[in-house]
Amino acid sequence: MAKNIAVTDDVYKVLNQLKLGNESFSDVIKRLLPPKSMLSDIAGTRTFSYQEWSKIQRAFKDQRALDDERMKKLLGRMVD
Repeated sequence: MAKNIAVTDDVYKVLNQLKLGNESFSDVIKRLLPPKSMLSDIAGTRTFSYQEWSKIQRAFKDQRALDDERMKKLLGRMVD
């Protein structure tokens, strides 16, 4: 599904200059993004507000707890 985003005129000009052949702007952005970026790579870049980053950290913490619980259950079954 396509989403519209707003960029400043100077960013538009740069993206337009970076387009190769029949590339879309999405293709340009994908090409320029670092491969296998991690969420922690953008921590402190003000991409997220402090509140948003706190929610993300809590979600990761909750997921780790669920993963640990699942692993304990699976290991318990192996011992039985």
